[in-house]
Amino acid sequence: MASVKGGWRVGSLLRSQPIEAYGATALWFGPAGWVPNSARLPALLYTRAIAGAECTADAYERLLRGNGWLPQWRNGIYDYHHFHSTAHEVLGVASGSAQVRLGGPSGEAVAIAAGDCVFLPAGTGHCLLAASPDLLVVGAYPPGQRWDLRRDALSLAEHAAMAALPDPATDPVGGPRGALLDQAALARHPASKEV
Repeated sequence: MASVKGGWRVGSLLRSQPIEAYGATALWFGPAGWVPNSARLPALLYTRAIAGAECTADAYERLLRGNGWLPQWRNGIYDYHHFHSTAHEVLGVASGSAQVRLGGPSGEAVAIAAGDCVFLPAGTGHCLLAASPDLLVVGAYPPGQRWDLRRDALSLAEHAAMAALPDPATDPVGGPRGALLDQAALARHPASKEV
């Protein structure tokens, strides 16, 4: 969690919360300079969404496609800070391991490994810090959303367009049930009991 120095928050991570029912952790980030992050949805880290020897790029593509997400690429993660303003993104780690900073330059470093899955709501900064030579990631997006690559601040109109993106209809790991859908419901109805 981000530390506090002299009463001032250091870092963009506002809070984290394990969601044990889904093997996930939710991370909420505040704005971090030119990186807007998401004011509505948390980033989600799913641990071992696909287990052991079953974890391949083909298996991730089947899982994501079967849960309503469209796999679009296989590669690593860019080693510079960036975000996507026109699409939510899922990163399925098919092999290897990595250290990734989420939430922009002042964000949180997280470790990910084969089998893990990361949901990044539109606007969430991310950057590869280190990786094993065999890192392979499958990137997927909701139907109808085309991703852009941003390394600069959004205009007011672009920020409004990003905020108006619909929440994903399905969870990348759980399909019709899952941590993402629970968090989206909470964002729509904040008076509800925390999940």
